[in-house]
Amino acid sequence: MIKPNRENAIWMAAGVVILILLFLVVFHFYQKQNPAEQLAFKASRVDLVSRMQLALASASEAEKSAVLAITDRDSQTFAGQARTATTEVEQARRELGELLKTGGTQGEKELFNQFSELFAKFQRIDNDLLDLAVKNTNIKAYSLAFGPAAAALSEMNDALSRLTASNTGSPEEKQVMLLAYGAEISDLCLQTLIPPHIAEEGDQKMDELEALMSKEDKQIRKNLDELTALPKLRQNADLATAVSNYVRFSKIKTRILALSRENTNVKSLSISLNQKRKVMLLCQDTLNELQQAILEEPIAGVTYGRPARPR
Repeated sequence: MIKPNRENAIWMAAGVVILILLFLVVFHFYQKQNPAEQLAFKASRVDLVSRMQLALASASEAEKSAVLAITDRDSQTFAGQARTATTEVEQARRELGELLKTGGTQGEKELFNQFSELFAKFQRIDNDLLDLAVKNTNIKAYSLAFGPAAAALSEMNDALSRLTASNTGSPEEKQVMLLAYGAEISDLCLQTLIPPHIAEEGDQKMDELEALMSKEDKQIRKNLDELTALPKLRQNADLATAVSNYVRFSKIKTRILALSRENTNVKSLSISLNQKRKVMLLCQDTLNELQQAILEEPIAGVTYGRPARPR
């Protein structure tokens, strides 16, 4: 037997140490990459992404219901549901973020960060949209226009019709008829301008409509003032009814225009169909990519994700 010299003994000892270290590393790596644990880790992440997808869809559905609801109560109920679903998305997002700190590929982390940015934008849009939707100012304006405002003008016109009929054959008949009919025609024109104002989205067009309303309003007031100036009609009950109803209508009209200017239903619907829809689709697309990336992670001895091609 040949005895190793001192240099050879050192190399042999170093080799043994290296082998032991390699064994420990491989053992540790094997423990860390245990297929069962990896499969469970993958399933947890996939489940969180699925929860986010479902909650995001629920939030979007509830938001649309809030926008389309016709009562404050329903709008508030659906808005609350939308906010609850959005909170669920955020909770799952944070849980997934914690898991990705301990594992997952770089691509998954990039997709997660991309989704987080999109979802922050989603939340900002959603908050603004829901704050508008629950006010229902356009719906309230329509309700006033076709309810109390229309009733006031109808009563005014009925009173003017009675006034005209009661003056048939009198010296003032022609003058009364022209003034009364003129007031009725102008109030009908004014009434037709209100619904387009409520539906209008732009301030410039609203200004134009209000200018036309002002013109008709001046004509109505002029005709009523001239009727009141006729000596025979100064104490006429029908004329007094017509004047009081137009005053009532004018007050209601002021409220209608103020509600219309807020335009909350029109604005919320526009946001829902444009900005919100776009960012919603981007969020869902990113989640789909993230889910697929997680499913495609290879695990030794496990087929998981896309089905293998048949031989």
